[in-house]
Amino acid sequence: MRREHTRVCDSRNPHGLAEIAEPCTLAGMHVETLGSGPRLVLVHGSVGNGAVTWSEQRPLAERFTLVVVDRPGYPPNSPLERIDFEEQADEIADLLEPGDHLVGHSYGGVISLLAAARKVPRSLTVCEPPAFGVARGHTAVEEFLARFPEAPGDPRGYLEFFLPLVGSEIKLPDPLPPDLEAGARAALAERPPHEAQIPLDELAAAPYSKLVTSGAHNAAFDAVCDVLEERLGAKRAVLPGAGHSIPRAPGFNDVLAEFLTRA
Repeated sequence: MRREHTRVCDSRNPHGLAEIAEPCTLAGMHVETLGSGPRLVLVHGSVGNGAVTWSEQRPLAERFTLVVVDRPGYPPNSPLERIDFEEQADEIADLLEPGDHLVGHSYGGVISLLAAARKVPRSLTVCEPPAFGVARGHTAVEEFLARFPEAPGDPRGYLEFFLPLVGSEIKLPDPLPPDLEAGARAALAERPPHEAQIPLDELAAAPYSKLVTSGAHNAAFDAVCDVLEERLGAKRAVLPGAGHSIPRAPGFNDVLAEFLTRA
């Protein structure tokens, strides 16, 4: 069932530009808006919320209005028993305003691909989305998916399994900080992203610019990004140095800002 959202605050001035950071809340979804200029809606992936995932993008607020989403189920929102990419694509589409750029990392990239088919953005950027359904049959993809039945069901065990698998070298503190534990529980509640049916033909026919970014660290993610680059007619940027945490990769902000300026 789709949740109805009500905007309860607005961080924009009368000219439509956000000047300072100000949190907003839609029903079940916390949003922080900061900066000024064209709106850039940022959708995080699994485990880390918006503040964690997009921390390195805050300097872009000098040129863009950053709309940093904390997806429902992730802190500071209330936890959910089930997180579904289809429902959250509806929620992100509801958030989009005319002229918005849309950027999604990992699971948020899957959501953004689906949201962009519901409401047309000014541009679409996805960072290693685990849309493995578009690359089924590729050896690396099948091997990656075959690992998940062995994933532990407790937060710490899941993080110890999941983070190295996607290329993270984070050292987990003991005990886990509350937000990290909550993020792990949210990741465990997510519908498997390889089940997403990405409307490739519809997205390819859309007139806006698309950018696919990857980190050259994992053959399964590379396979997905190769398909998206080819099928969507997307620009491609390969940014090594941060594993799956593409928004933290050296040069990411420059690549993104140049793409958005030309979009």
